[in-house]
Amino acid sequence: MNVNIPQKGLHKDVVASAAPPRARWRRYAIYLVVLLGVGAALYYVFGTSGQQQQRRGRFAAGDGPTPVLAANAAYSDVPVYLDAVGTTKALNTVTVRAQVDGKLLSVNFKEGQDVKKGDVLAQIDPTTYQATLDQAIAKKAQDEALLANAKNDLTRYEQLAATNAINKQQADTQRSLVAQYTAQVQSDQASIESAQATLGYTTIRAPLDGRTGIRQVDEGNIVRASDTTGLVIITQVKPIAVQFNIPQQDLQRVNDAFAKAPLDVDAQRSDTDAVVDKGKLTVVDNQVDPTTGTVKMKAEFPNASLQLWPGQFVNVRLLVDTLKHVVTIPTGAVQRGPNGTFVYVIKDDAVTMRPIVVQKQDETQTVVKSGLTPPEQVVTTGFARLTDGSKVKVSDGSTPPAAATAAPRQRGQRQNGAPGANGQQRPNRGQ
Repeated sequence: MNVNIPQKGLHKDVVASAAPPRARWRRYAIYLVVLLGVGAALYYVFGTSGQQQQRRGRFAAGDGPTPVLAANAAYSDVPVYLDAVGTTKALNTVTVRAQVDGKLLSVNFKEGQDVKKGDVLAQIDPTTYQATLDQAIAKKAQDEALLANAKNDLTRYEQLAATNAINKQQADTQRSLVAQYTAQVQSDQASIESAQATLGYTTIRAPLDGRTGIRQVDEGNIVRASDTTGLVIITQVKPIAVQFNIPQQDLQRVNDAFAKAPLDVDAQRSDTDAVVDKGKLTVVDNQVDPTTGTVKMKAEFPNASLQLWPGQFVNVRLLVDTLKHVVTIPTGAVQRGPNGTFVYVIKDDAVTMRPIVVQKQDETQTVVKSGLTPPEQVVTTGFARLTDGSKVKVSDGSTPPAAATAAPRQRGQRQNGAPGANGQQRPNRGQ
């Protein structure tokens, strides 16, 4: 009889070899943590030492004079302008209409044509009006004949009355008849002049120098004096006017300057502020607009090259004063602090904070009322590291101060766009 006795130890070894125990994974995890810790320690010791050395080198380089750009204060004459936005308007605008009724025989202009005063623009059929003139001329000739006969009779009656051959009443009656015919001839002359004027209206002429617009009526149409559209609109663009508004607070200043001499006005492009034409102020309105608190003004420009066009918006600057022999510096030199405006004045390769009083300032130039005396030199660019008493080095402007203050990189280091160790160009970020 065979008895199978189970071998417990052999069974455990087989199970252990089939499935690794959890203890082995824990050992692996511990080894991995230790390796990571050692790597971090090595990076901290050896990696940061180079960065600290580079940082120390950069700070050491920054201990020298700070490169800056500078400019000298100077005396100059500064114009004072009032800025506004204006609307260009034709100096004169005329709607050419027919003054008599009739058929339009011809149109003698082209749309957009420059015309002179007196140029023939159109012709209306003159037949009827010529006949009326002829009738008036004939009527005058008839009355002149009657007047001549009446004058002859008056002469005879006056001779006979002098000798008492006839009653003096007849002579007086004849004298009245002569006066009547004289008045009739004068009336005929007025009728002739009226007919001539009416006949002249059949030829339509330009009332002023200007440019024609779009034609409203074509040849062959019947035009009437009651038509409101007219034949064409003529606008005078040489010279041209610009209308603009200024705040009422500046009205007294403008009136005082305008009373002394005509004021210059510049028209500027709205995109570049380039001066397109120079003119003169012609009108200051006689009242303030209560809804806006502004005053209308009108300036006239030669517009020789048609730089301005009716309906166009332009920037306008009105010269109201000129500051004579004042101290000026670039606006970039002016700094602002808790105590007001100041500048960095350069003297003996060092800067000093100097408070100043600003009289007038714009985007490029500042007028200094007090605090500076030309030709003192002030810093215009490179304020980042400046303090009172800092040493500076004035750059010639070819190297920006920001680039000059950067420390040189250690050999072997690369930056974006710089060649690497193998001489290949490293692309900039974002390319």
